[in-house]
Amino acid sequence: MFKLFRENIRVAMGSIRTQLLRTILTVLIIAIGIMALVGILTVVAALENKLTSNFASMGANTFTINQYDFSSRRHGGGEEEEKPRPTITYPQARAFKDKYSFPFSNCSLSFTATATAEVRFESEKTDPEISVLGVDNYFMTNSGLEMQLGRDFTVFDIDNNNYSCILGSDFMKGLFKSTPPIGKTISIRGARFKVVGVLKERGSTFGNSQDLRVFIPIQIARSLFSQPDTNYKISVMAGRNELLSASVDKAILTMREIRKLSPVEENNFGVVRSDDLINKVMNISKYLDGAAFLISIITIFGSSIALMNIMIVSVTERTREIGVRKALGAKKTTIAVQFFIETLLIGQMGGAVGSIIGLLIGYVVSSLIGFDFVIPWGAIAWAFIVSFLVAIASGLYPAIKAAKLDPIEALRYE
Repeated sequence: MFKLFRENIRVAMGSIRTQLLRTILTVLIIAIGIMALVGILTVVAALENKLTSNFASMGANTFTINQYDFSSRRHGGGEEEEKPRPTITYPQARAFKDKYSFPFSNCSLSFTATATAEVRFESEKTDPEISVLGVDNYFMTNSGLEMQLGRDFTVFDIDNNNYSCILGSDFMKGLFKSTPPIGKTISIRGARFKVVGVLKERGSTFGNSQDLRVFIPIQIARSLFSQPDTNYKISVMAGRNELLSASVDKAILTMREIRKLSPVEENNFGVVRSDDLINKVMNISKYLDGAAFLISIITIFGSSIALMNIMIVSVTERTREIGVRKALGAKKTTIAVQFFIETLLIGQMGGAVGSIIGLLIGYVVSSLIGFDFVIPWGAIAWAFIVSFLVAIASGLYPAIKAAKLDPIEALRYE
């Protein structure tokens, strides 16, 4: 049995080499569909990995209070626009931190002071594209940020408004490429800050670098970058995962009290839990996976037609060969298996070529948008399953047609 199977593979490979150009074109037809499937799933896998790792680094037991949550400001279906929500002012944020008390929880206040700062060190300076954030001593912990060099802010730094700062990792590639940054002094808007720490690299999200940021004490940021309608963000980390829901409920009650909302009024602020973020990412990825599945169905349909057409032409061209083999004693099953194996080989070659090209495209796209490349083993397995299904769908009819040929009529064929 194995000897017969090996012989069929040898005959199939010989036929493929004989019709090399036609085989290459057929493989490319299959590979294009598989390439699109694997490429999309590779980028989706990289997106999921990037977002989930970012949100997971915050911990599953954190939540933030901000002006808005994920709900859109405009409802769908032509409904009227939602009323604008008031910003969270510093007095409100400060009042929340003072009033909110929950066991084992840490509360942090922060705001984006500017996104267009110019940072100077000695005679060097950056482009005006640096973000400056005003933070307190709990911000790094609640945001899941880790130190690469130096230390985090202390209570003494924040309470005494020390002119100290923490830098993103990209400053190690720019201003401090040739010298250690810890203990050095940088200048922002004429104010001089001593570098006490450098964060670990976080990469980019949708083209926005998370490593070109400077963190300074919140009160100093307020004095240097005073603007009307500045919105503050409140971040809370519950001590335990099982306490998160109770902690959120307590925070909502506290914030409603500070905002002076009556019992019948809806919240005019947003609460976003870190586990909700991860769930939303996974829900979005399901739609992308569905789109990839639809592409795979189209791939099966289109590639099956092309491959079946090629194999029917092959059966017609090799009618005399089939007649000779039957005259020499070959059974119907032997002829059918020969053509079926040939179809399977072509289908799997198309799957392999398409997977390789799809992975390369996924790698390039992931690199361009700043995502870490992730090999989607599930997508590769599905690609080979798709190519196998294409081969089965395409090979059955030509194989049966070849097996049913009358040997006498086949030998007459010219």
